[in-house]
Amino acid sequence: MKLLPQQLINKCWNIPIRRASEHQEELKSAKTEFIKEDRENMSDLEPCRMKHTEDTEEQRELMEVKEECEELSEVEEEHHDKPGENPLSRSKTKKTFLKKREKSTTCTQCGKSLSTKQHLDVHMRVHTGEKPFTCHQCGKRFTQRGSLQSHMKVHTGEKSHTCDQCGKSFTQKGNLKSHMKVHTGEKPHTCDQRGKRFSQSSSLKEHMRIHTGEKPFTCDQCGKSFKQKGHLKDHKRVHTGEKPHTCDQCDKTFLRSSALKSHLQVHTKEKPHSCSVCGKSFSLLSYLNEHEKTHTGVREYMCFECEKTFISANQLKLHQRIHTGEKPYKCSYCDKRFSQSSDLKTHERIHTGEKPHKCSHCDKRFNQSSHLKAHEMIHTGEKPYKCSQCDKRFSDSSSLKSHERIHTGEKPYKCSHCDKRFSQSSSLKTHERIHTGEKPHTCDQCGKSFTIKNQLKIHMKIHAVEKLHHHRLKSR
Repeated sequence: MKLLPQQLINKCWNIPIRRASEHQEELKSAKTEFIKEDRENMSDLEPCRMKHTEDTEEQRELMEVKEECEELSEVEEEHHDKPGENPLSRSKTKKTFLKKREKSTTCTQCGKSLSTKQHLDVHMRVHTGEKPFTCHQCGKRFTQRGSLQSHMKVHTGEKSHTCDQCGKSFTQKGNLKSHMKVHTGEKPHTCDQRGKRFSQSSSLKEHMRIHTGEKPFTCDQCGKSFKQKGHLKDHKRVHTGEKPHTCDQCDKTFLRSSALKSHLQVHTKEKPHSCSVCGKSFSLLSYLNEHEKTHTGVREYMCFECEKTFISANQLKLHQRIHTGEKPYKCSYCDKRFSQSSDLKTHERIHTGEKPHKCSHCDKRFNQSSHLKAHEMIHTGEKPYKCSQCDKRFSDSSSLKSHERIHTGEKPYKCSHCDKRFSQSSSLKTHERIHTGEKPHTCDQCGKSFTIKNQLKIHMKIHAVEKLHHHRLKSR
């Protein structure tokens, strides 16, 4: 019968203390048996090279056990060579040996104890950063062969662990185990700050960073830090320009799978989340949650500069750029900058000529969905936004908001060059061109430029009259 390494060690230890000569004979027998076992293993060395490295690791472990047995034998021989020695001192010899062995399998960096030297060697890679196992598909590196084997399933698509409740499959058994808690409702991990419960310890760990403010994942490009590793991974794509998630309907690409999922509802027109107050439907639950605050009047986010309040943290963040002047989004065509990515996206359609939003009543197209929505109300006659001061109605909320400033006298837009203030952002924009000298509206007939689009329209009538006059002269 083939003995396992631990059994061999036990065999070495469990030799009864008899006469020195008998004891020597048994030690010799144990060593002979071990060496015989070892030779049998070593005789298969050539075929083992064709197998997995696990066999080689098993042989290495056997060799370590052999060395330990030989070392123990030497200690035992030395002990039994002294006549009249107390038999109990043999247990001290065993303890000394085990202590020495334990010391050799303890990490010098963090004090963790491992069962074998081989496990210690693998553990040390955590400290050294060594990753000897490389994926030949994508070049990703791992500290252990098992981790590489699990990773390879990402490329092969193999999902051998299947949930018997819903049929969902997973690449790893641990992932299936975590998933099963969805069905059982088990949430064993509790936040000690608010009592919130989680199904996984990793989810609790991430949640606790809300309380501690810890952001351990830092971008090496810009220094921005994140609470979650996944958020850092998504952020890095801003620098690389990578957009791995592609829509199969229109080939549009996205940074995140969640953004693609939201976009797909543009094609399906699916809006499964409805407001219980006004019946308005939304494609995402987060949109509905945000909308419902308009009914409750909850505005928990306040700007410390102007004390304006907002429904969401993101709205506040975008608003604060008015005060800071931050414009992180730059047009790739004309170097114009914007405070919001959506504004940049809309602006770039001026250069590309793209008008993706088509009216369902006529063939007119628009570069913004809000413009389409406002246009379609011409067909429907709908004016859902009513002024609380004078009962005047409007087709869009922004028009109502601008109108109400006539009653309130509010002028939130201040010129950065002088102290003049305006009720509308478009009026401020037009005014600031007096200071900058910008004249973006150019006549295609004579090249003359204007600060306001309406001025260009008036000017164009001169050319229209000239053409008519020229045509009359020609016909005479």
